[in-house]
This record gives sequence, structure tokens and C-alpha cells, in this order.
Amino acid sequence: MPVQYKDYYETLGVPRGASEADIKKSFRKLARQYHPDVAKDKKRAEEKFKEINEAYEVLSDPEKRKKYDELGANWKSGAEFRPPPGWEGGQQFRGRRGAGQGAEDFEFGGTGFSDFFEQIFGQMRGQRGGFSGFGNYDQESAERGRDVEGDIMVTLDEAAHGSIRTVTVRHGSKNESHQVKIPAGVTEGQRLRIAGRGEHGSGGGQSGDLYLRVRLAKHPDFEVDGHNLVYEAELAPWESVLGTEISVPTLDGHVHIKIPAGTQTGQKLRVRDHGLGKKGDLYVVTKVVVPSKISDDEKKLWEQLKSESKFNPRG
Repeated sequence: MPVQYKDYYETLGVPRGASEADIKKSFRKLARQYHPDVAKDKKRAEEKFKEINEAYEVLSDPEKRKKYDELGANWKSGAEFRPPPGWEGGQQFRGRRGAGQGAEDFEFGGTGFSDFFEQIFGQMRGQRGGFSGFGNYDQESAERGRDVEGDIMVTLDEAAHGSIRTVTVRHGSKNESHQVKIPAGVTEGQRLRIAGRGEHGSGGGQSGDLYLRVRLAKHPDFEVDGHNLVYEAELAPWESVLGTEISVPTLDGHVHIKIPAGTQTGQKLRVRDHGLGKKGDLYVVTKVVVPSKISDDEKKLWEQLKSESKFNPRG
């Protein structure tokens, strides 16, 4: 089934040859602009945020980016697209059935990823199980349907507090809606199981299961490490030397933390219970930043400090 082609480079506003650093920089800028927590038009921002995340999910992953680039640079965003013959991967598949049985197609909705993403990067996993029937030679043996797996984009707020999502699955020509519980503390790659909602069995066999694999939405401020969040806090040299108090973001607002005197780049400060679920914390990683431009008066002060200080970083 054809879908609309997604130009991920256009979505992030970068050229096809953009570096990893430029892609990350553009994502962070756009993610801050369209993050639902800060945007006035939350519905539009939420859709835009998903588009930006999907593009970054692909272009920030070397393997996904390579696979995407193999499609070629001549596609126009929004054009009708169908994977080329022999293309590996793709969420949609046609399961083998017994004689006289039709094949089944599977498409997802409400997962946060577009049909285009599912066509190219989705997966179907699992094997048929079941048993052979006895009796008439022409009777079809009972076989369990295959398990079906798709990706679901989960925001960090959902991962921290839990949520209920509605996901639609199209089996052939039939649409089914399922309520999916996102448990607090869910982690990247975790699979959420919906029993009996995979491929239909044949010959009276049971249906397979539906698995939704969690893909945590990228955030402009935080990196994820298991259940923990990591935030990089930039410090001025004098803040690092003398110590200070700064405000840092969390998923529930801002908190103030103390920066001890003599703090170095790369030090970790722990803020308990501000990660994902009950097990998660927030780690603030410090980075000392020096000014790139200074006034003449500032230069004199730095020179005075240089002449009076006994500190030698290589001593």
C-alpha cells in the first residue's frame, strides 16, 4: 500500500550531507520550539514534535540513516511512495496462510510514527506455533497466528508518570482499537504485550500477540540512561571556582541545586526522584564554558588574575 514519502532532512531543515552535530543542533532548536509544554497551539505542536522526533530517530542513527539514504535523494516530500521490490524490513507483511485463506496486512495508527516510518523501519517478529490436526487429509492443521511487533513513541513525561494510549491496528480491511497502558518507568526498547491481537490463527488456532516496542521520544534538554535522566549544566569559570546555586529543568518544573566551589567539568550532581518512574534520578553533569569574546576591561581583569594566581593546571 503506497504512503507519503517523508523527507527527514527537510523536516529538520538540514542538507543531506549534514554532520551529526548539525543534525543534533537543529533537532534541539526545533524540539524546544515545538515542545507541547511550551507551545500555545498544543495540538499542532504535538504533531510537529512527533514529526521532528521521527526524523531525528532516523537521521541520528547511522544504520537507519544509511538505509533511508539508499532510497535516493530524488523523492519529493509528500509524494506517493512504495518500498522497492525486495526491500528488507517494513511493518506491513503478508502472512502465509493455508489453502483458500487470504493473506493478512498489518498497519498501525496512534503509535506516534508515520506509515512511512513503519513501512521502512517497522518489524514483524515471532514464529508460528501450534499443532497438526488429525482426521481428513484435506483438513487444515491448526496453527497459532504470528506475533506482530511495532514501534510506539513514548514521551519522557509518559515514561516518568505513565499514561494510557489508544493504538489502532488494521488487520486486512478491519480496524481495531486497543487501549495500551504505558507504565511509569518504562525504558527504551521495552516491549508492551497485548495478548491475542496479532495475526489470526488458522484452522482454529489461537491468534498471536501484539507487541509494541518502546521508542522514547528525544528531548531537547535530557539524555536518557536507563531510568535516569541526564542534563548538562553550563557554568561560567567563576561559578565553577567560587560555587553558586543554579536552576535546572526537570520533567515536573525547575529545581535549584548548589554547585560546590571547585566544581570541574564532567562532575555529576544527583537530584533524587526526578528521573523515569520510582527508580529514576536526574543527574546534572557540569560543563565549564569560557567566554569567546571579552571587552578590554574584562581582558585586564583576566590578565590580573593570571599574574596573581598560583594555579597551574599542568603542575
